[in-house]
Amino acid sequence: MTTAHHAADDAPHDLPAPVGTGHTVIAGVVCGLVGFLSAFPVVLTGLQHVGATREQAASGLMVLCLTMGLGCILWSLRLRMPITMAWSTPGAALLASTAAPADGFGVAVMAFIISGVLLTLTAFARPLFRAVEAIPTALANAMLAGVLLTLCTVPFRSLAHSPAAVAPVVLVWLLLLGLARRWAVPGALVAAGVVVAAQGGLGRVSTALPPLELVTPRWDTAAVVAIALPLFLVTMTSQNIPGMAVLRGFGYEPSFRGPLTYAGAASVAGAPAGGHAINLAAISAALAAGPEAGPDPRRRWIAGVSCGVTYLAFGPLSGTVASLAAAAPDGLIESVAGLALIATFAAAAVSALGDAEHREAAAITFLVAASGLHLAGIGAAFWGLLAGGVFLLVMRRRRGRHASAR
Repeated sequence: MTTAHHAADDAPHDLPAPVGTGHTVIAGVVCGLVGFLSAFPVVLTGLQHVGATREQAASGLMVLCLTMGLGCILWSLRLRMPITMAWSTPGAALLASTAAPADGFGVAVMAFIISGVLLTLTAFARPLFRAVEAIPTALANAMLAGVLLTLCTVPFRSLAHSPAAVAPVVLVWLLLLGLARRWAVPGALVAAGVVVAAQGGLGRVSTALPPLELVTPRWDTAAVVAIALPLFLVTMTSQNIPGMAVLRGFGYEPSFRGPLTYAGAASVAGAPAGGHAINLAAISAALAAGPEAGPDPRRRWIAGVSCGVTYLAFGPLSGTVASLAAAAPDGLIESVAGLALIATFAAAAVSALGDAEHREAAAITFLVAASGLHLAGIGAAFWGLLAGGVFLLVMRRRRGRHASAR
């Protein structure tokens, strides 16, 4: 595979590392820490909503950590660029808003496999990639915002029935937003751990390595439509495509075929063990690719490697965090997940409704996706995107008729 280098990179990559290499390593570690701590509650919540047991969710979390950690290390070393992978947080949020398949978690696993196959195909089938890019950004973001709406209200609804448990978490999150925004969600998670300890839940937390729980995939057409297609679309439109844009924004121009192929293939391979999807990192990618990772763009690939090592280190801890989540009072971990997604919801809603040309279609997509509509075994995310698309086509045809009548 031919590697593409940073535009300013004319020097060889085997030069001795400058003094700032330690800072670059730390930037990658921070990228991994923030990526894991800010989103693992969303991943656990999503997997359990589609039927995973606690053990299966821990297995999925571990496999995701291992595959995205290896991806960071492999592609950062190979391309000498800060290529960072992440699990699909929007995809996990989608799962958390999806009804569990009647035939169990194996149906969701099959949907993960189909989604991974589609992700892999986008690296080779340019028509498929262009078809995804052709979906109006407003509609894709409206679907995501609709999926996130219910999840983002959980912390505030939970305050009503569990104020003693949830209020400290919300207050810590709010305080850190003003002081150190990046650490607001990890801080809320620490507060949740303190709540669990105060209520005597730490005795139920396991420190054992999580077992690899393999699940036999089961086919269900409705579930594939309800889970696989929306999971593929939100992963591409909310993660892979923005992730490529982030790297280009910092001057890196790699060939994305290799990393996209890896992400899709690793998603397929990890699905039977419970992993839903991995992809190019988007927002967290800036921590490893931007100036925070050091002044020399040619050395920032080191941050990609240290980010990957950090993810690998979290893999064996997946059983511990899953048992901590199970020991928490009802609604506590879901509240942390909701807080973690508020910024994503806000960005998606602004993008969806800020585009005047697609505003009505986006509003319809958002409302249907948020409605919880469930028809023919297919969830609201799919119907929301379909409703917005149909509305958009009808309006365009109507405008075309009026234009031809003049």
